Amino acid sequence: MTSLTRAYEILKKPVITEKGSDDTATRNAYHFRVPVDANKVEIRQAVEKLFKVKVRKVNTLRVTPKARRRGWVAGQTPEWKKAMVVLAEGNAIDLL
Repeated sequence: MTSLTRAYEILKKPVITEKGSDDTATRNAYHFRVPVDANKVEIRQAVEKLFKVKVRKVNTLRVTPKARRRGWVAGQTPEWKKAMVVLAEGNAIDLL
């Protein structure tokens, strides 16, 4: 079981996009930005502990860095991980 401080570290912030809002309406899924080293079990435990809901499924994906330029300086955006958490019927999270 994850501690409360680790749970807050795992769920950095919600990812609120048009596609994510549609996903919430169709399959009751919420998107979160999580650390790259977080696994599905930790994400499930963190959501259940912090929001007092029942998680049905957790999908994750790693967002790859993209090349960016500012004048002569070339760099890239940071790599991050997104978690799509599907909740059981009757459960909801108020993110706003």
